[in-house]
Amino acid sequence: MNYSATLNYLYEQLPMFHRIGAAAYKADLDNTLAICKFLKHPEKKFKSVHVAGTNGKGSTSHMLAAVLQQCGYKTGLYTSPHLLDFRERIRVNGKMIPKKYIVDFVEEHKSKFEKIQPSFFEWTVGLAFDFFAKEKVDIAIIETGLGGRLDSTNVISPLVSVITNIGYDHMNLLGDTLEKIAGEKAGIIKKKTPVVISERQKEIQKVFIKKAKKENAEIIFAQDEFISFFHHLKNREAEICMVKKSNGDFDVFKLDLL
Repeated sequence: MNYSATLNYLYEQLPMFHRIGAAAYKADLDNTLAICKFLKHPEKKFKSVHVAGTNGKGSTSHMLAAVLQQCGYKTGLYTSPHLLDFRERIRVNGKMIPKKYIVDFVEEHKSKFEKIQPSFFEWTVGLAFDFFAKEKVDIAIIETGLGGRLDSTNVISPLVSVITNIGYDHMNLLGDTLEKIAGEKAGIIKKKTPVVISERQKEIQKVFIKKAKKENAEIIFAQDEFISFFHHLKNREAEICMVKKSNGDFDVFKLDLL
């Protein structure tokens, strides 16, 4: 297969949420676990940060990757969806995964994976983890695709979990209340692994606190640690001032945002 045919094959594995609704939402991580086992567990060969949430998780993932890369770490980044090119989903130090790697990966594993019957998302997670392991990244920022608890990415053991603002999204799959949706996102909180929550949302903070306590995980609400001030400069450029509540220390950052 060439690159175009390979992408068409992957897209054919997309679950038809709009057609069959919640039935497309898998009740377990068995497929992803089977893929990882077949690939000799690439997810265990690199350190990671796991990011979930409704609003801001993509921006947070990109910013974390940029900071780590600037600090000298070889950094993987897995996000979804893409805007123009499928390869935007999988990057190392900002560079997109090569087309040839995608074609070779699918051709090599297609027959075996068809026995597993993975979805498009399970395919791409396996591809990303395999690529990061082969590239020997120091760390990878992994963004969830949908929810958290049953998301295909939720097979990693991250150094830290991050959960951004929670809102009403995919209600037919994640639940019809903020508490239910938060419960799904909280599924990325792992045993004895710190979790950073972006803000205290009164109606759902108890969901995260309860899950963190169950997993014996340190929980940090960023809102308790910092005050932020946002100032739009010009075009896409913005200036953000972060003030540490404990001592008043502050830093000013300039960002280019879409």
